Amino acid sequence: MKPLAILAAAAALLSALPAAAQNAGQIAHARDGASCPHCNLFQADFANLELKGRNFSGARLRQADMSAAVMNRTSFAGGDLRDVNGYGGVFTGSSFAGANLTNASFVGAYLQGADFRGAILDGVNFSGAEMDHAVGLTQGQLRGACGDEATTLPRGLRLRRCD
Repeated sequence: MKPLAILAAAAALLSALPAAAQNAGQIAHARDGASCPHCNLFQADFANLELKGRNFSGARLRQADMSAAVMNRTSFAGGDLRDVNGYGGVFTGSSFAGANLTNASFVGAYLQGADFRGAILDGVNFSGAEMDHAVGLTQGQLRGACGDEATTLPRGLRLRRCD
């Protein structure tokens, strides 16, 4: 078999494999209230759960549903939170430091005291979010995010209006 044909066959085989799917056991463990740092919680459903003070630092939470969840003092530091749904969630004092929150939705979320140092906030919707006591936010981080007239921000920071 020619090298090009081998490469084509290998590429076809790899593309047929599913993307790194979530770990159902880790999700169940986390939903039951356990901390789960560096876990694969892709598309996990945490909606309406109360998981205060947990450690999900470095975890893959991409596309997770945290709508109306209460996750006060929870660490998401360094995690992959792209496309997360945090609609109406309560994240008082939670750490998003160094996390990637690209295209996440925190519409109506309570983010007082949340730490956003070094977080990637491109495409994040903060409409109606209460975050005037959030820490570590910079205007540069907020440049790619949006909100509305109900969004509260730390003094001196502003957001563009969501389309």
